[in-house]
Amino acid sequence: MNRWTVFPRRRLVLFGLLVALAPLAVLLVFQYVWLTRLEETTRIAYEAALHYYVQAVGQRVEYAYRSVAERSLSLPAGLIADRHFDAIAAHWSKETSPAVERLFLVDYTREPFGNYYVYEPGAPSLVPAVGSDEALAMIVACSPWAVPSGRGRSAQLGLVSEERNPGFRFVLHPITNDESVVIGVAGMIVNENHLRSDLLPRVVNETLGHFFGDAASRFQVVVRDDEGRVAHTTGEGVAPNDAERTIVPVGEEATVESNHAVSRFPFVFTSWTVEVVGLDRSPEELARASFASNMTLAVILSALLAAGVVWALRSAHRAVRLSEMKSDFVSNVSHELRTPVASIRVFGELLRLGRADSPESVRRYGAHIENESRRLTRLIDNVLDFARLESGRREYRFVHEQLERVVEDAVEASRPHLQARGFELAFDVAERPLPPARMDPDAIGQVLHNLIDNAIKYSGDSTVLELRVFSENGSLVCSVRDEGVGIPADEQRRIFERFHRVGGSLVHDVKGTGLGLAIVQHVVRAHGGSIDVESERGKGTTVFVRLPIATPSPHSRREDDRCPES
Repeated sequence: MNRWTVFPRRRLVLFGLLVALAPLAVLLVFQYVWLTRLEETTRIAYEAALHYYVQAVGQRVEYAYRSVAERSLSLPAGLIADRHFDAIAAHWSKETSPAVERLFLVDYTREPFGNYYVYEPGAPSLVPAVGSDEALAMIVACSPWAVPSGRGRSAQLGLVSEERNPGFRFVLHPITNDESVVIGVAGMIVNENHLRSDLLPRVVNETLGHFFGDAASRFQVVVRDDEGRVAHTTGEGVAPNDAERTIVPVGEEATVESNHAVSRFPFVFTSWTVEVVGLDRSPEELARASFASNMTLAVILSALLAAGVVWALRSAHRAVRLSEMKSDFVSNVSHELRTPVASIRVFGELLRLGRADSPESVRRYGAHIENESRRLTRLIDNVLDFARLESGRREYRFVHEQLERVVEDAVEASRPHLQARGFELAFDVAERPLPPARMDPDAIGQVLHNLIDNAIKYSGDSTVLELRVFSENGSLVCSVRDEGVGIPADEQRRIFERFHRVGGSLVHDVKGTGLGLAIVQHVVRAHGGSIDVESERGKGTTVFVRLPIATPSPHSRREDDRCPES
């Protein structure tokens, strides 16, 4: 089959490969995009969870203090206007909470700068505040309403957190009359010890379980006071002076950086921070590792699938090519059989019809019949040997024999054919006697017949052949050289393949089965030898057959070892 027929089929196989691999490539691209987006989404979701967690802790603390303040500090204005301090004391006695250090009241209805009263547990009424740091802190905290101009409709109302003095943290509730004028301020001093020992541990543990479930142990929560000291932590190993990275500007809700988030408390203790730290790798690292492992697995599976597709297409291509080669083989064998059979029939008819009118003619016709019969026998032997090789039933009878003797026999058997084609054969034995080789003489003879026949076919206009036998590097070498058309460099490694025939114009003029050199290589390898080719286009070809020299044996030449083809 010529190259112009094979080329479109190769392009078709390549097109089939591209069609098979294109969806795989698209799938890999989509998987890469999906994993990239998943990595980004995982990071965002993780950071959002940390962000919402620290906010939730602050909101729970805020709710705890607001709920206490709303119950305790929401007093009717009439109680202050009518000075029913006993009723206020009775009310506060029922609303005691460990979150409150002190409850107090400022009355602006009598004095322009207010009168300060505190609640003492067990007292029937409020008592005037006495001079102390606590009383001074109350005055400072209520200073926005201490002057009459600060009590109008524009005054700050609702619950107010006041923390200018970190030693006394206040929650204040301005109380207004019907004209929306502040007539008093109810306040409470927050108990910091309660926050440290009770409220923070309870809030932190509840929110950890709610947000992270079974993974709560993988996170550490650290609460720091206004000086950066650890007020509460859920784990060990927190640096007590590591306050720099936990500083969050006032007014910002939360700061999220990689594997931790920090936020200030929004209501009371606004200078304190709550921080959650992931003890495992950061989400970027986890997502990156997941991305790498998934992409690696996808690439490996894709490569295996691609290899399977390529292997399947190559197998299909080889099967098609082998089928074509077998078709060519059948065609060539038919031609090879037809030619000697036709010659034998013609010369047989000439003899039957008495056209041989002299003994010389009879001998000449007989020689033609004999040569064609030998040619036919070699062809049939090649086909049968190939069948045995394919089925693994080829057997060899190894004996110790002189290689030059086997070569001489093969040359003598081929001489009539050489003379009929006008060839001159130069046979040279470098030294005599050569060391013996362990061989099957018939098989080696077939090797030489095939090499000589191949050299005759592809000698072109040249009629010179040369056979040499010599020893080299511990091996016996037989070389067959012609001065014919030569073999292209890219074809030399394939000439020993079954059914393969070298492309070119000469192949259409010279018929053959494509089995001769394949059988030659198999026989030589079965003898533990090797075969090499040296050729140049237009300058001829030399084939070297190398056989190992036989080790000394006490047995005679009649030693008979049968060895099946391996």
